[in-house]
Amino acid sequence: MGTAQASLIGAVMLLGLVGVAVPGVPGMLLCWAAVLWWATSEHTSLTWGVLAGATGLLALAQVVVWLLPARRIRDSGVTWRTVVDATAVAIAGFFLVPVIGAVIGFVGSIYVTERIRLGSGRAARSATRRAMRAVGGSVLVELFACLLVAGTWLFATIAG
Repeated sequence: MGTAQASLIGAVMLLGLVGVAVPGVPGMLLCWAAVLWWATSEHTSLTWGVLAGATGLLALAQVVVWLLPARRIRDSGVTWRTVVDATAVAIAGFFLVPVIGAVIGFVGSIYVTERIRLGSGRAARSATRRAMRAVGGSVLVELFACLLVAGTWLFATIAG
């Protein structure tokens, strides 16, 4: 596989990661499709193993998201812009502080945004709790699963 094709697969993977927080964009499906594209291009046991693992992990994540209680972002008062920004910080946090950086980045970004918007630490904490109840569970499950798939793909690409 050439550098151009690997870069395109990485771009689709990144679009899937960002798409997790954007309504109407199937982020998990894009991450899975990128791994499928990679596996069908490479045809090695490593790529097929990564595809099988990604399929199982993303299917499990989808079941968990369906089982979580559905709550609306609008009810919490948090904007979609805040969620998208928090997702971007979570992606960076995942690579800066592996695994736990995603959670710290997501929650921390929501708190800072709400602190600036509301002006009070107490109000920002309350808004962050409401936001985490409304979106945190499902978005974090999807984002964490996609980050694990992307990290595994990146590791396998470099190692392979």
